[in-house]
Amino acid sequence: MSQARAEEAAKAAHELPLWELGVAAGGVSQQAYPGADEQARRGLVLPYVVYRGKVLRADDGGAGLRAVRTDGFELDVSFAGSLSTGSRSLRAREGMAHLGTLVEFGPAARWFLNGRGARDRLVAELPLRGVFEASRPDHHRGMSLEPELGIERRSGAGELGYAVRVAALFGDRRLGSTYYAVAPGEALPDRPAYAAHGGLIAWRLSGTLARHLTPDLRLFGFGRLDSVAGAANRDSPLVRRTTGVSVGIGLAYTLKRSQAGAND
Repeated sequence: MSQARAEEAAKAAHELPLWELGVAAGGVSQQAYPGADEQARRGLVLPYVVYRGKVLRADDGGAGLRAVRTDGFELDVSFAGSLSTGSRSLRAREGMAHLGTLVEFGPAARWFLNGRGARDRLVAELPLRGVFEASRPDHHRGMSLEPELGIERRSGAGELGYAVRVAALFGDRRLGSTYYAVAPGEALPDRPAYAAHGGLIAWRLSGTLARHLTPDLRLFGFGRLDSVAGAANRDSPLVRRTTGVSVGIGLAYTLKRSQAGAND
C-alpha cells in the first residue's frame, strides 16, 4: 500500500467514533440447516454496541481481544450463529428433537491481501469456532472450520458498502450429527437410520450491502446461498434440497456515540 493510501486509511479510521450505542431491527428468513427444504423466520429488535479500540474490538469486523494486528494480518475472535426452528417441527425431522439456536465463537486469522486500507480490499479468513446451543451454553455441539475469501468495501457517509464472500464450511462428527444423524429409534419408512460423518458441510456464497441514509440511520441487507453438493452427509435422509437461500434486511439507528475518535 502506498504512503498516501496508508495516510488516507488512518485518517478515515480516526474519523470514526471510539464507541457507538444503538438499536437494530430487521427480518431474517434462513434455511433451517444446510440441506433443509424449510426456512426458519424471525423478526428481531436488538441493541448493539460498537467499540473500536486498538486491542478490544466489537464492530462489523469481529469482536474480542485482537492478539495480533499488522497492515496485512490480524488475529482475533470470530462469531457466527443460526436461528432455531422454534416450536415448529420440520417435516424432515418429525418426531426428532428441535434444532435450537446455535452460537459459534473462536479464534479467527484474517489476511488483508491488498492491504487493510485498500478501498476494495481482498480478505482471506480462517475461523475455527466451537458450536453451542444458545439456551444451553454447556451443551457443546461440535467444532466448525470455515475458510473464506472475499472482497469488501465499508460504507461511509452517503456511500454504499458491500461484501461478497465465498466459503467452505467444515464440521467434526459431532456437528455433522447435530444436523444429519438419525438414531435407530427415530427411523421411519422414509427416514432410515443414519450415522453422520465429519467433513464438508456446505459451500457458501454470500453478500451484504449497507448504506447510511442519515448520519445515524443505516440500511443493511444480506443474502447467502448454501450448497451441500459433494458434502460429507449428502446421503443423509435429512438432506432434502441441494441448495438453499437465506436473506435478511434491517435498519440500525445510532443512539449515542463518543466524541473521541477510534484508536485504530
